[in-house]
Amino acid sequence: MADSIRIQMMDHFLIYIDEKKTDHLATKSKKGAALVQYLILNEGEPVPNQKLLAALWDEEKSTNPENALKTLVSRLRVLLNQIDPMLGACVVSDRGAYHWQCPDCMSIDLYEIDAIFERLSENTLPVQEQRRLYNQLLEMYQGDLLQHSEQNEWALAKATTLHNKYMAAVYAYIELLKDKSQFADIVSVCRRALDVDSFDDRLHMELMSALIKINRTGEALVQYKHVVQLNYRYLGVQPSEDLQEFYKQIISAGRTLDFNLESIRNELRESGDHRGAFVCEYAVFKEIFNLQMRNLERLGATMFLAIIMVSPYNDKELDTLRQNNIMDGLLEILKQNLRKGDTITRFAPSIFALLLPTVNYNTGGMVLERIKRIFYRSYPNSNIVFNYRVGPLSSQGMAPDLPELESPEE
Repeated sequence: MADSIRIQMMDHFLIYIDEKKTDHLATKSKKGAALVQYLILNEGEPVPNQKLLAALWDEEKSTNPENALKTLVSRLRVLLNQIDPMLGACVVSDRGAYHWQCPDCMSIDLYEIDAIFERLSENTLPVQEQRRLYNQLLEMYQGDLLQHSEQNEWALAKATTLHNKYMAAVYAYIELLKDKSQFADIVSVCRRALDVDSFDDRLHMELMSALIKINRTGEALVQYKHVVQLNYRYLGVQPSEDLQEFYKQIISAGRTLDFNLESIRNELRESGDHRGAFVCEYAVFKEIFNLQMRNLERLGATMFLAIIMVSPYNDKELDTLRQNNIMDGLLEILKQNLRKGDTITRFAPSIFALLLPTVNYNTGGMVLERIKRIFYRSYPNSNIVFNYRVGPLSSQGMAPDLPELESPEE
């Protein structure tokens, strides 16, 4: 008989006997595991048989549902006792109901997390106790409730509530650490919380801001590029306007950290050694675009904007991995075949935007046709359509047949 039994409900459903993991129940009986999870979620309250039948069998038909439930419980107790002799007794029969009863040696992370939230709601906690509870929460919240178990609708409401409470607690902890100027701790908190919610913009910005505060601007820039790739790869959108604006802060911070004539001279000299077109984030592209427009107004000159879009034949869906591979390859072609003064950005998951200051009406189309030929030579059997549009920008604005340079609809 075990000295300790620990049940994990967050992220994966696991049972630990004396800290040794066992997946015996989940592999032998998925419905039995679901019954244990359902009873645990009800925190010891008796669950009527009809409610269990509706939750576990859903639309499945049974000639004798009450007997099916009794059979499931009987087999479940056998499986639980095979894990540990005291586990079978945790499934307790009531009159027309069942509930889960924890022995003294058992701990369940869900219950402990709920207790932490309850404690954090108290207004009189000392700061040190708050920090201890926040760190304990970060340690225990391995992922959302039953995230990697069978998808059960009855768990979604509780999972959503827990997730929202967790994020609110993380934000509160970050604010507490800001008041103490403990930015290195904020970096650690954000990284752990991003393991739970990778797409939370506020966490990304808090992380990048903290990295800038402790003079780790290079890491902040890497983090920004990671966010951009996340948005492209999984959501198919540009990062939010707030994140795009934050990019300027990262660049500005990096430039002011080592502000002396020699370092600037060396940086300019190094940047002058780069060959090919300039590739930049969309936020920077917009700044370059606006600067060029001001120059056009002042000089009365003209430059050209080009849009390149790749899409599959027959409007079929292009999977994200293949799309990114093609876009990466096209970017290399653009860098190698455009001039040093040209500027490239990835405007949307399947679209590049180009600023071409050194072309005219005749050469603009020729440049894009050359790029198109090289692309098809590189991807001869790809079933990909290469479309482009190119037109002039003038002091009066953009060519009427080209789209406005705004982020695409999400």
